[in-house]
Amino acid sequence: MPAELEGLHEECGVFGVWGHPDAARLTYFGLHALQHRGQEGAGIVVNNDGVLDGYRGLGLLTQVFKREETLTQLVGTKAIGHVRYATTGSGSIDNIQPFLFNFHDGQCALAHNGNLTNCPSIKERLENQGAIFHSNSDTEVLMHLIRRSAASTFVDRLKDALNQVHGGFAYLLMTPDAMIGALDPNGFRPLSIGRMTNGAYVLASETCALETVGAEFVRDIKPGEIVIVNDEGYHIERYTADVQQAICSMEFIYFARPDSSIYGVNVHSARKRMGKRLAAESPAEADMVIGVPNSSLSAASGYAEASGLPNEMGLIKNQYVARTFIQPTQELREQGVRMKLSAVRGVVEGKRVVIVDDSIVRGTTSRRIVTLLREAGAAEVHVRIASPPLRFPCYYGIDIQRTSELIAAHKTTDEICDYLGADSLAFLSVDGLVESVGLHADAPYGGLCVAYFNGDYPTSLGDYEQQFLDSLSPAERERVAHYASNSSAYNGNEFTYYDTEHTQEKVA
Repeated sequence: MPAELEGLHEECGVFGVWGHPDAARLTYFGLHALQHRGQEGAGIVVNNDGVLDGYRGLGLLTQVFKREETLTQLVGTKAIGHVRYATTGSGSIDNIQPFLFNFHDGQCALAHNGNLTNCPSIKERLENQGAIFHSNSDTEVLMHLIRRSAASTFVDRLKDALNQVHGGFAYLLMTPDAMIGALDPNGFRPLSIGRMTNGAYVLASETCALETVGAEFVRDIKPGEIVIVNDEGYHIERYTADVQQAICSMEFIYFARPDSSIYGVNVHSARKRMGKRLAAESPAEADMVIGVPNSSLSAASGYAEASGLPNEMGLIKNQYVARTFIQPTQELREQGVRMKLSAVRGVVEGKRVVIVDDSIVRGTTSRRIVTLLREAGAAEVHVRIASPPLRFPCYYGIDIQRTSELIAAHKTTDEICDYLGADSLAFLSVDGLVESVGLHADAPYGGLCVAYFNGDYPTSLGDYEQQFLDSLSPAERERVAHYASNSSAYNGNEFTYYDTEHTQEKVA
């Protein structure tokens, strides 16, 4: 049975603007375009002639800033904002960003999208040195490292800090005289810069936010880069040369909006190619294709086009119900599934249906969808998933806490099919995913991170690796230590070890 490993899990959105007369309102619009990335809380910090002020709260953006005066009181021509992903045990305003720090020599605001794999050990070290933390978010760690750096300038202190933290991160900082964005050496999280017609510069997690505020896309921030925006314009610097692109494949599969582009690849087009490839790899004899709204509609379109089947609207989504994937308890997830989807009997009754979804995490949603279609009279239900099976936790910022919650980690495809009550089930292959996205980067898996599917983590897991080892029995730990020294038998990034019969097993 796979070891149950906890992971800090958040997927957020950041947005910033420098040089706009109504920066807070523009940031509000930008964050609204990124609301799908975080629905637990939101905040905005403005820079008014070098003085920073902010407001943050729990809930959706429209709930946090529901009063007009809240925005109008945030005066300034520069601002950064953040929407936060729902996480278990962290529903406190102390964790809502951007964080605003007031020091004797100035102010600084900080927002973060991602997760640091060495946060616990750094935090313990800092606390032993007298540091006091006001939140349980790993974001605060960076500011403590910046303040302890002996470098002469803020940018150099930031570079020093960035070289100490590991994992996935897209940081957005505001100082009195600059807005700074930073991306981890693997580029797990997307971050782009745009320019408005009045000369203002915008930084955003997704290009859809640039479009929303009327900014022209300039470029993606690349792994290991920082972008510094000030009154003179912007410039790019590197804080490390040790980079290897591994953008989170779930951005293309699920998280990003279909009208966004990441490293030049449009998300909708990538999902449509996934659907086409899925149809080629796993065809089904059926009467129609139905996509699960909304993130699977692009893949369903591709599957239908490649298979020659009609693409029908057999499922209707209540647009006012939040994603079940981010509900903090299983009970709420199941309630959300019952509330948000309904099958169209007039479309599916008596028909053989191919239902295309983007992923299966716990299986709750997929099982309910199959039941809905059966109850609506579907003759057959064939489930096709436009991504490989999720078998491993993510430690770079996605809401996958334990392998025990990943149905594919402990069930075969046939067993999952039986659990869902489907007539057949098939997943997209890893190769199919990589080729469909088509980044073609000079890096493993074409520049994608696919660790959630095959356990091949592109970085050391830091504190989580030790947690994994601690979960093993003494005999298992001894085998791991033995084979870790034999590169032909052990890949440390994959947590691969051999049992007593020397049969290779993967443990997550």
